[in-house]
Amino acid sequence: MPIRFLTAGESHGPQLTAILEGMPAGVPIDADLIRQDLNRRQKSYGAGGRMAIEKDAARITAGVMAGQTTGGPIALHIPNKDWKNWRDRDIPPMTTPRPGHADLTAAVKYGYGELRLALERASARETAARVAVGAVCKQYLAQFGIRVQGYVRAIGPVQARISDDMPWEQRFELAESNDLRCPDLDAVAAMREIVAETMQRKDTIGGVLEIIALGLPAGLGSHVHWDRRLGARIMAAVGSIHAIKGVEIGPGFENAAMFGSEVHDEIFLDEGSNLIRKTNRAGGLEGGITTGEPLVVRAAMKPISTVLNPRQSVNLATGETDVTTYERSDFNAVPRAVVVGEAMLAIVLADALIEKLGGDSLAEQLSRFENLRQARLEDLPMDDRAWRFGFEE
Repeated sequence: MPIRFLTAGESHGPQLTAILEGMPAGVPIDADLIRQDLNRRQKSYGAGGRMAIEKDAARITAGVMAGQTTGGPIALHIPNKDWKNWRDRDIPPMTTPRPGHADLTAAVKYGYGELRLALERASARETAARVAVGAVCKQYLAQFGIRVQGYVRAIGPVQARISDDMPWEQRFELAESNDLRCPDLDAVAAMREIVAETMQRKDTIGGVLEIIALGLPAGLGSHVHWDRRLGARIMAAVGSIHAIKGVEIGPGFENAAMFGSEVHDEIFLDEGSNLIRKTNRAGGLEGGITTGEPLVVRAAMKPISTVLNPRQSVNLATGETDVTTYERSDFNAVPRAVVVGEAMLAIVLADALIEKLGGDSLAEQLSRFENLRQARLEDLPMDDRAWRFGFEE
């Protein structure tokens, strides 16, 4: 069964709920690891006041018994501590849509007479549930030696300079050592300065995040249908994150400005029989299928739409020109979005791995994983003879 998940809940409702289906039986699940990722999601210089209120923790109420998955749907619940501040409050009407949000578009689609109905569900608070689901999928992937983690590449115009020779582990460790989640410590000071300037200007700022998957086998995904191409599935998942406006696999946009002879990763034979690449400009995917190289996903996050400086709009109740009312939000959410990106990539990769391996339990999948075809000569016997298509006219 493929992985699928649903989330439910509103930004200021009692709780967020997630249901994850398709996880095989026998996967060890550590609730502390889920809590760690939820905590990482809240860590960011430039985060809004909501993060000072919430101390997210997920309660597992189904699908995990005695520390292992049962094969049944997994239910996760995350309480909203801010709920008590809204529970008995009379909510003033919200009739002026904020540019950049779902306020106006959702009202057009659903016919809302109160714009907060859109705000409550469209809020990025929902991503806490995604992170909890992603943390479960990370633990599944870890059973096969697969790791998913990320960091910040840019905040506004400030670009991190990361040498291609810097080991992945070092990148991850350095990124987690600071609240801008950037492995270039020289760039962190400049990033902090521009975020501080943004806050003083009562504005918001975006950036670029990079998510890496290590240890993937070759052969996940497919080229035979558009919706089975792994690149398409990844870009859809990462692009679904709030405020993400662009996704690339590897240096996709940079590759577009180059010649093909400069871009494509040549294939070599090592001292044994393994087919290897000395470069990874494909970002770990060819033809919608993993190559076995590190999978590199980059995403561009626009500045958060909620700004302290009022924006021009129209009051839908009066038909008159109006300005927006500020709703509590982040000034800089890029470091927090890294963790959400990790979650979405882990979910897609868990789905692709389960699709490849089949089976209903971790035990049978582990043995199948060991026998997967690899990019080596003995796994790729060729017929090496002439043949005909044989289609009938």
